[in-house]
Amino acid sequence: MLKKYFIKTYGCQMNVYDSHRMAKLLENEGYEKTDCQQDADIVLFNTCHIREKAAEKLFSDLGRALIIKNEREEKKLDTIIGVTGCVVQAEDGEILKRAPYVDFALGPLTYHKLPEVLHDILQKKKEHIVDSSFPVESKFDFLPQNEACGGCSFLAVQEGCNNFCTYCVVPYTRGVEYSRPVEDVIKEAKRLVETGTLEINLLGQNVNSYHGEDENGKERNLAYLLYKMAEIDGLKRLRYTTSYPADMTDELIACHKNIDILMPYLHLPVQSGSNKILKLMNRRHTREAYIEIVQKLKKANPKLEMSSDFIVGFPGETDEDFEQTLTLVEKIGYIQAFSFKYSKRPGTPAATMENQVAEKVKKERLDILQKRLFEMQTAFNLSCEGKVFEVLFEQTGRHKGQLIGRTPYMQNVHAQAQIDVLGQIRKVKILSSTTNSLEGKVVL
Repeated sequence: MLKKYFIKTYGCQMNVYDSHRMAKLLENEGYEKTDCQQDADIVLFNTCHIREKAAEKLFSDLGRALIIKNEREEKKLDTIIGVTGCVVQAEDGEILKRAPYVDFALGPLTYHKLPEVLHDILQKKKEHIVDSSFPVESKFDFLPQNEACGGCSFLAVQEGCNNFCTYCVVPYTRGVEYSRPVEDVIKEAKRLVETGTLEINLLGQNVNSYHGEDENGKERNLAYLLYKMAEIDGLKRLRYTTSYPADMTDELIACHKNIDILMPYLHLPVQSGSNKILKLMNRRHTREAYIEIVQKLKKANPKLEMSSDFIVGFPGETDEDFEQTLTLVEKIGYIQAFSFKYSKRPGTPAATMENQVAEKVKKERLDILQKRLFEMQTAFNLSCEGKVFEVLFEQTGRHKGQLIGRTPYMQNVHAQAQIDVLGQIRKVKILSSTTNSLEGKVVL
């Protein structure tokens, strides 16, 4: 009987991509996936450290994993528990201290060593392995060929960050910026398309700082890469995330006019509408520069719509600063957004700044901001009723015969459709809407 693995993924899309690659590593070693942790011979937690209490969520899950491990031991079944991702990088010493039953912990840059680590554990050569190093070699050089797991696939092209925003742990957990060579990206993209992908979302912590080398050793930017991607036969949709405003060049903006398969939706985090707060955050853009970038983008493609990230209650934020965030929201008119209360991340400059905002005030401001953002999202979804969109169906729904897909604007669409439509693009007329999804009917 095949051994089974279970992976729980926390956090960002990069972690989703990493989990998919680790799953492939395990399958190459003869394991099969299970969605039931109780059945798993290997339990893997792929962690995120961006939000407050991320480590506490991990240790809570590890506690439950230990209970299951003990129950399996009574049935003479062994269980290997592993932790990967950014929490390992940030708190590697704490993991074995608080959870000594963890068999291994690998940082986000070393998970390609998973087969070797498992071999050492199973052969009793080593135990309680921890590797949170920043290796010289790229993990991508050691990973097996990627394959599609549906009609939409993530493809990591850039990792790490050099911006050092004062609230963010990414430079400390993912390291400095690294960009994969152009040919490596194109090769993986073609493989994904050959195995069923219609949409590719290029990933990076700061994806538009991409600077990979081409076959001649010449450094190329994200705009160049997008044009190369658009040449791939069979690729129907193209996206990239997450972008940094100061790195939105005119050449990249022009891609939104010139590349037909580049979707009319862009996630461009602003974080705050106040120049004072942006400076305290060490963001390399101003409110005015951000607005100008969005205006250029919408001139390049009038159908383009925006989403963003916001942090409220950053140290030093006054009512006036928060009001500037609200007026920016009105100015841009987002169709989706992610908004959070500021939370201290150990080791970041913002954690020790003066004028920390009271939790009550942060909550009040977040409630106000989210109310307005949800109103905008609801209004945009309502405006889609009666329109026909091309929808890429990605998964089955809760109801019989129901499939779920996404529009070019990343909206969830529920529709009755045959199962063979999964992984395909179909025209769907939108019949009704809510804040979070659309209901439609397949018309072609």
